[in-house]
Amino acid sequence: MAERPDPDEAATAFLRSLDKEELVRIALDDAKNWLAHDGLWFQAVERLRGIDEAIAADRAAWERFTVVEAKRIMERLGMKPGGGIPALLECLQHRLYARLNTQEATEVTAARAVFVMRDCRVQSARKRKGLPDFPCKSVGVVEYGEFAKAVDPRIQTRCIACPPDEHPDDLWCAWEFTIPAAPEAPFLETRGDTK
Repeated sequence: MAERPDPDEAATAFLRSLDKEELVRIALDDAKNWLAHDGLWFQAVERLRGIDEAIAADRAAWERFTVVEAKRIMERLGMKPGGGIPALLECLQHRLYARLNTQEATEVTAARAVFVMRDCRVQSARKRKGLPDFPCKSVGVVEYGEFAKAVDPRIQTRCIACPPDEHPDDLWCAWEFTIPAAPEAPFLETRGDTK
């Protein structure tokens, strides 16, 4: 019986045969297709069940997907969990969203970073259509919080602003990532004679 070819090997061979510009176009197109599917899936659930149930389903999906995405990125980069803020910032650059949105890290230290979404493809499209901001905060809290914890369980995530919150015109959402200082060991005082 003939051995079946490994589909991953066939796909890899095809990708290796392409030039860099074609690979860049594929990466961008794949990210756009992923986002289109995410949006169409959401709209289908919204039509069937209403906005509240669609957001709840979206939150549940992101709670799992964001961890899968973080782990795959870390594996590709050869990272192990626990790399702190620098590892998180590196991983955020490799997300599918990073191919489509304008984002930046500001106020970066070893224990803290503020991550800002300057342009969000979804929100900008809604704005062009005259629609209100999509209220994505409850999904974002799960998405960014779980992604950060997958990279380093010590990282705590706080939403600075995200729709439906008010936000300045130069950003759609902003997230603060921190690693709390390790508690100091308790001071043990010795009393009396130690002989």
